[in-house]
Amino acid sequence: MIRRLFCPPVLAAVLLTATATAGEPSRTVALRCGRVLDVRSGALLRDQVVVVSGDRIVVVGPAASTPVPAGADVIDLSGATVLPGLIDTHTHLVDDFDSYDATAPLQKSGARMAFDSLRHAQATLLAGFTSVRDLGTYRAFVDVALRDAIERGVVLGPRLQPAGAYVTVSGGAGALTGLAPDLELPLELRFGVADGPDQVRQRVREIIRRGAGVIKVLATGAVLTPHSQPAAQEFTYEELRAAVEEAGKAGLKVAAHAHSAAGAKDAIRAGVASIEHGSFLDDEALRMMKERGVFLVPDLYNHEVILAGRARGYPEEFIEKERAAGESQRRVFRRALELGVRIAYGTDAAVIPHGDNARQFAVYVAHGMSPLAALRSATLEAAELLGWADRVGSLEPGKLADLIAVDGNPLEDVHVLERVGFVMKDGRVVKNEFR
Repeated sequence: MIRRLFCPPVLAAVLLTATATAGEPSRTVALRCGRVLDVRSGALLRDQVVVVSGDRIVVVGPAASTPVPAGADVIDLSGATVLPGLIDTHTHLVDDFDSYDATAPLQKSGARMAFDSLRHAQATLLAGFTSVRDLGTYRAFVDVALRDAIERGVVLGPRLQPAGAYVTVSGGAGALTGLAPDLELPLELRFGVADGPDQVRQRVREIIRRGAGVIKVLATGAVLTPHSQPAAQEFTYEELRAAVEEAGKAGLKVAAHAHSAAGAKDAIRAGVASIEHGSFLDDEALRMMKERGVFLVPDLYNHEVILAGRARGYPEEFIEKERAAGESQRRVFRRALELGVRIAYGTDAAVIPHGDNARQFAVYVAHGMSPLAALRSATLEAAELLGWADRVGSLEPGKLADLIAVDGNPLEDVHVLERVGFVMKDGRVVKNEFR
């Protein structure tokens, strides 16, 4: 008896594309570019050629003086603007953007979540985001498995730095709450729950051993966790310091979810690399960040998405918390710009639809950031935060060949970044609408 297996179209496309590209031999590609945006200088260079060999950029130069190597495949982007692949430093690729249900993580197996994450990863990559920092999932290590599958060429997706699990206090912002008190969750749904510095050290060590590329701690309450208060501090300084020390031993950075000023300041003193959200930061916290080089990752776009969330089943509690947090976050963002705090681009994708990541550029610009600075937040600055500045974030010889192309000038209209027509990752074309 012959059994026919059904493969959904999106999954089939992911698997076929990954299979086709994973085994490609090293080759040379020349891209004829109408314009190349140098995000470092801000210059928009006309009539350029970018030569790629294997997964690396070899040459970026004027077409008149940059010969196309013999035998190279030539890609015509003469009508487009080419720039580095974009980076989102705050995503949740394992989570769905769908109707809200507090028990959703209990309704899916890890395998189901892994399969669902494939289309999220593909949508993100095809939107021009070739690298992401994925900051947590309730079911531990599904994001690590997704990263490994992408790196092996099994599936199509962005380069991924996963957190593995949320490190959170019992009943905290990163815990599954609102369940009956006599229910005991399996370990993978409470893997990062820790109380006291010793437990934090033990959990962080285990998360690192299981493949995390960054540690995510929840220093304060959250907007989208039932009965959690964003302005309330959860981890103590001592607990946060324990997380930073253990991560540092493994060469990893720590990202701190922190809405309140008090929680953020303890996280900054503890040595975290970034403050996520930062909705209620005061001047002292921002000045500390400026002095210590701590990044702010403001997810401004999801404010309007959450406020429209009644249709997705968000309880009124979430809407009211976001109304206060989101409005304050915009004021904090503008003040951070005035003080020169480093800002890295992060959307909290899953709170917004996967693939809509670029919609936040316009929000950044509307609240005072220049288009070039907004682009740098998703290239040079984001690469620095991830510790990947030596390989991504700009179009320079020796760096990985992550490139995107758009129709138009993003320095004049950042909305063109919402319509990416060409994507190359690691020297392989995964999207080309300019043929």
